[in-house]
Amino acid sequence: MTKLSETDLYPPVKAFFEALGFEVKSEIGAADVVALRDGEPPVIVELKTGFSLTLLQQGVARQKVTDQVYLAVPRWKGRAGYKAFKGNIGLCTRLGLGVISVSPAGEVQVHHDPAPFQPRKVKRRQTTLMAEFERREGDPNQGGATRVGLITSYRQEALRCAAYLAEHGPTKGAVVAKGTEVTRATRVMASNHYGWFERVNTGIYDLTALGKKAVKET
Repeated sequence: MTKLSETDLYPPVKAFFEALGFEVKSEIGAADVVALRDGEPPVIVELKTGFSLTLLQQGVARQKVTDQVYLAVPRWKGRAGYKAFKGNIGLCTRLGLGVISVSPAGEVQVHHDPAPFQPRKVKRRQTTLMAEFERREGDPNQGGATRVGLITSYRQEALRCAAYLAEHGPTKGAVVAKGTEVTRATRVMASNHYGWFERVNTGIYDLTALGKKAVKET
């Protein structure tokens, strides 16, 4: 499959807008493509062989001329390409930029039209963030570190449960919850996310070898 160049993108983009009644010309000022239709603001299209910071910066710069700015790139390849493309659409949505893809056969698809972005907060995510902040003891992680090995409030609570069992032996979940002030102690031990706990009787939990090792390493 031949990789499309910027000049390969122009004919199908031009034909697409001409079919919508626009007059289209290339390389007008700093713009790659300008399309005009009677009584309407100009449409600007920036052509690139792939998404890049430069392309996004160019798109934002063209918004000083018109709100109708599109970024046109070749169609993605494979699942990874689609995932990256979808992420870039999300970014362009926030920037108010339109997105067009062009297939090797010259098929043009508009994935997003230029429009002002209205942020939508997800209350559940904010609640989860705040809950984690409140439950986290101290500040045990280094900002910017990888996600692997991070100390979360859940891990801190599991360690407190494990430390209690190491000191007192097999114990009922309700007793562990009271002794550690971990209200969800029974659920933490029953879920056994880290492999530290085992149920030795109804409602009674003890440490596994992994749990004993975790306590020693803290």
